[in-house]
Amino acid sequence: MSTVFTKIINRELPGRFIYEDDVCVVFLTIEPLTPGHCLVVPRAEIPTWLELDDPTRNHLFAVAQRMGRAVTTAFGSPMAALIIAGFDVPHTHLHVVGAANADQLHFAHATNPGDAALDDAAERLRAALEQLP
Repeated sequence: MSTVFTKIINRELPGRFIYEDDVCVVFLTIEPLTPGHCLVVPRAEIPTWLELDDPTRNHLFAVAQRMGRAVTTAFGSPMAALIIAGFDVPHTHLHVVGAANADQLHFAHATNPGDAALDDAAERLRAALEQLP
């Protein structure tokens, strides 16, 4: 049975895509901790990050680093955090979250800001990515 992330990747469920290549995709989470909170997800259904092969792991982290730069650029966040939790969906995913402090990184604070705010965040991240070297 496909994970919810595979269904998003396959366009069976909606997603606000920021970036994609042959190895992974990046899309916004619908319950962000801060504006621009996005997920870096391998196309392959790999249950946990401990099971990633070296090339996939390296690629995901490189994409996550680029997304961290985009988040800080697009939203003026002083820092970009990287979280690997994986409790809700058995499909490896890296959370990239702009933050000013560790208090902003608690999943209990996640909210759904609505479609307009998510659409705006997606556009801002795409524009920031285009400006990165």
